[in-house]
Amino acid sequence: MEVKVECHKRAEGSKPKALRREGLIPATLYGHKGAESIALTVEAKAAETLLKQADINHTAVQVNIPDLSWNGKALLREVQTHPWKPILYHLSFFSVASQDTIQISLPVNLVGTAFGVKQGGILEHVMTELQVECAPDSIPEAIEVDISNLDIGASLHVHEILLPSGATAMDDPQRPVVNILGAPTMPAEPSEKSEVDEAMSLLANEEEEV
Repeated sequence: MEVKVECHKRAEGSKPKALRREGLIPATLYGHKGAESIALTVEAKAAETLLKQADINHTAVQVNIPDLSWNGKALLREVQTHPWKPILYHLSFFSVASQDTIQISLPVNLVGTAFGVKQGGILEHVMTELQVECAPDSIPEAIEVDISNLDIGASLHVHEILLPSGATAMDDPQRPVVNILGAPTMPAEPSEKSEVDEAMSLLANEEEEV
């Protein structure tokens, strides 16, 4: 699903509090035409809908600015809110339309059930996100990792993950993404016979002391 948001150029000298009273959220688009940034506004309802659809640094958002006859993909970089009230203060976007490559954090989705888990092992999902560099027009929604063949004691590292074409992992290649741990061993419960023997031994000791 493509995520879209419409913005408008912010009037010079406008105050953030006044804009919010009008139902507008201040926003900034960075990376437009190189280092240039643009001050924008987003309708509050549109901003709330956007935050339900897009994750910070994860989702490519189609930003439309009719005032400037500009539209392009951008990442939602920052969301500023009131410390404890559900009040949205400001949104920051980073344009990726003019970038050759971008770095983005993508969720790691595990596919299948590890063989070791079927044998009683425990799955440890160490990395739930992976930092990836890729072209802005081919951002994967997620990184899928097949763990079906992992046995107890096995690990899958960053350099072993099969990435989509054109994508490069930026995290430590030796960092484990998934571990299959052995099941914890439970201490053996004493048998009834051993409990009786222990009781008899204690009784014998008491008689000797008397």
